[in-house]
Amino acid sequence: MSLFSVKNINFKIQDFSLKDISFKVDEGEYFVLLGRSGSGKTLLLESIAGFYDIDGEIIFNGKDISKLPPESRDIGFVYQDFALFPNLSVKENILFSSKYKKIENKDETLKDLVNFLALEELLDRDIKNLSGGEKQRVAIARALFLKPKILLLDEPLSAIDPTFRNSIMKFLKDMHRRYNLTTIHVTHNFREASYLADKIAIVMNGEIKQVGEANSVLNSPKSIEVAKFLGFKNLLPLKMLEKDGEGLFSVEPNSIRISKNKPSSDYVFEATLEECMGIVDHYKVFASVGDEQIFAKILKRDYDGCYANRGEKIYIGFDESDVSYL
Repeated sequence: MSLFSVKNINFKIQDFSLKDISFKVDEGEYFVLLGRSGSGKTLLLESIAGFYDIDGEIIFNGKDISKLPPESRDIGFVYQDFALFPNLSVKENILFSSKYKKIENKDETLKDLVNFLALEELLDRDIKNLSGGEKQRVAIARALFLKPKILLLDEPLSAIDPTFRNSIMKFLKDMHRRYNLTTIHVTHNFREASYLADKIAIVMNGEIKQVGEANSVLNSPKSIEVAKFLGFKNLLPLKMLEKDGEGLFSVEPNSIRISKNKPSSDYVFEATLEECMGIVDHYKVFASVGDEQIFAKILKRDYDGCYANRGEKIYIGFDESDVSYL
């Protein structure tokens, strides 16, 4: 069931605009706004939180909250830089929302958050003495102490050491489930989006270019623009498949079979090997079919060296199920 939706949001700040943005978030969903830096993701998140006077509607539980101040929206916000109060201790930061809102079962809520987020040893510490990961946990605790119906996360992993990225992603998912949250998460990282999201919206230049189930968006882009943003390789003309139209299709490099003999595939092409590069556990293979270049990845465990020389004839193949039409 849809808990939250934005309808036709428009907003201009300096020379950048959010343009006619609409999407829905279901209750309990982990929703990711995915886009490059400067695409408008954070501006959209801040608009949802109530930091700007926008045109359009923000519907929450059937009520338009677009004109309410931030503290009246029942929304928790975790900033990219955490925005903790430097003059307050860790405990005082977490409890801050109780200054303007009555928190039911305040002591029990604090205890649960402290235990879950492993903050017991930090409660009396000054903010300036915390690591990036510790500040993140404190910022999340402060947002959750408010018991929000929706949690907004702005690039929550950007300040985290990459070696801890996997554990932090798991933590975010565990937190989402434990506290029955509806979460909207902003990121530019495809891996984050793939692991965390139930649904994804692609944000480009202040617009939503595609929105839907995570696997569908990441694997079946609806436009060339989105395909290029997602890093799709092998953007090839439909005429290669003997299909009508001027459109393109794409095939994921890992799905392509390569052989000196014709492989058993729905589509098979005779090609010329241009390059075969050994990269750790796989080979990167570049081959030409007429005027088109095709890129494939093959696992080293399946092949003993680059089994063909540059300029030699090979065959490439893939199945209909591997094709994404654009």
